[in-house]
Amino acid sequence: MKKEEGLLASIKRRDPAARNRLEILLCYPGVHAVLGHRINHFLYKMGLKIIARMGSQIVRFFTGVEIHPGAVIGKRLLIDHGMGVVIGETAVVGNDVTIYQGVTLGGTGKDSGKRHPTIGNDVMIASGAKILGPFKIGDHSKIGAGSVVLKEVPDHCTVVGVPGRIVKQKDLKISEEELCDMDQIHMPNPVESEFKMLYEHLETLEKLMKKNIG
Repeated sequence: MKKEEGLLASIKRRDPAARNRLEILLCYPGVHAVLGHRINHFLYKMGLKIIARMGSQIVRFFTGVEIHPGAVIGKRLLIDHGMGVVIGETAVVGNDVTIYQGVTLGGTGKDSGKRHPTIGNDVMIASGAKILGPFKIGDHSKIGAGSVVLKEVPDHCTVVGVPGRIVKQKDLKISEEELCDMDQIHMPNPVESEFKMLYEHLETLEKLMKKNIG
């Protein structure tokens, strides 16, 4: 993948619904939210925090995406659909991250200082996932739809469930095809796996009981 590509080119490559760059620029609220955040973050760093917050609320009104102007956003962030996305003040988002609708990068209380997550590069966060706390999600990781992540995730991991659990980890060098993989369906199901194990144990116990009775 060419890391020097721009935001619109990156979205066109990663989103099969994107027909051309003009459509992306005009019709993608996630793009509008990111561009608006660039301005608001600049104002925030200049000390114009109230104006920056007002700007972020205007962007929220028009896009449904709330990004605190203090958040640090990397290159080529794709916020797909966008409605209901919330990114907190001390959150840090790396390069080439994909975030779907309903995602929250939030805190867990009224702690001061760093209280929102840090998202590594090439991370995919599926619809409705909540990542809460001042920890890191490692590079190339996937967070499954509806997951609630409350602790750090290493690189190359897949996390699902409530609370989120690591169900897959890969240490090998990741390919370009895997970097572009937006699959949110074919993920491991830890609940199903545990039920299967329980069923197998019960089946084994039943066989032993029949053998002893017989």
